[in-house]
Amino acid sequence: MRNRLHELWQYRDLIRNLVTRDVKVRYRNSLLGIAWSWINPLLMMAVYTVVFTVLTGDQDGTPNYPVFILSALLPWNFCATAIAQTTNCILDGAHMIKKAYFPREILPMTAVASNLINLLLSLPVFFLLAVAMGNPISAWVLLLPIVILIQTAFVLGLGMLTATLNVFYRDTQIIMNVLLLAWFFLTPVFYSINHVPETYTVWGMDLAVRRYLQWVNPMASIIAAYRDLLYYGAPTGWDFLLRTAVTSFAVLMGGYAVFQRYSWRFSEEV
Repeated sequence: MRNRLHELWQYRDLIRNLVTRDVKVRYRNSLLGIAWSWINPLLMMAVYTVVFTVLTGDQDGTPNYPVFILSALLPWNFCATAIAQTTNCILDGAHMIKKAYFPREILPMTAVASNLINLLLSLPVFFLLAVAMGNPISAWVLLLPIVILIQTAFVLGLGMLTATLNVFYRDTQIIMNVLLLAWFFLTPVFYSINHVPETYTVWGMDLAVRRYLQWVNPMASIIAAYRDLLYYGAPTGWDFLLRTAVTSFAVLMGGYAVFQRYSWRFSEEV
């Protein structure tokens, strides 16, 4: 591991150039350029706000609903977009893989890093919206970098795993599009985790639905942590955050191990 990290450090200029290229290409030839990193989440927030407050009558009466949903929508967009891009990053970088040697993990790292930058660029918009709507920003927001680090580890690990699968099974990208949509609805983005029933009876058995949702879906825990810090202005539970961190870094190590095991075959398969 030390040798791999040392090699990545030697290729740091390549990583920086690829990340810079991805950020520039994303908004190339667009009229508003990088401003779309602010406008896009605001437009999505407006759509969800209309749907879940006007059209459905806002059954729960969530105060400052635009702030409520944006606090979860930003990290979800980071997760979904980064995983979608990392899944196809090896195939997209086939021309580079066939021409020269470099650590292959640079490609998924680049995809995650460029989307992380997009998340960071979007955060000022959230804070401006929160202040404008009178939603208090507490000092607990200083813990936000820890939550971002935990999510980045989870997204990178999962992205390396799906990128590897996609090299050998091209159906992976198609399946991931469906899974990401289902994953969105199973993650408390436009609703609160407290609205999920604690138990639900299936075939005579009582299932702890809320607990299982948090255990099986790491993004549910990560979104809850973001919302605690950004929307509620309260600390998230340390035991809760620690379990999520352990899960995220376990996914990172597992995804990286699978990626490394098969990376030598990438040039043959692409």
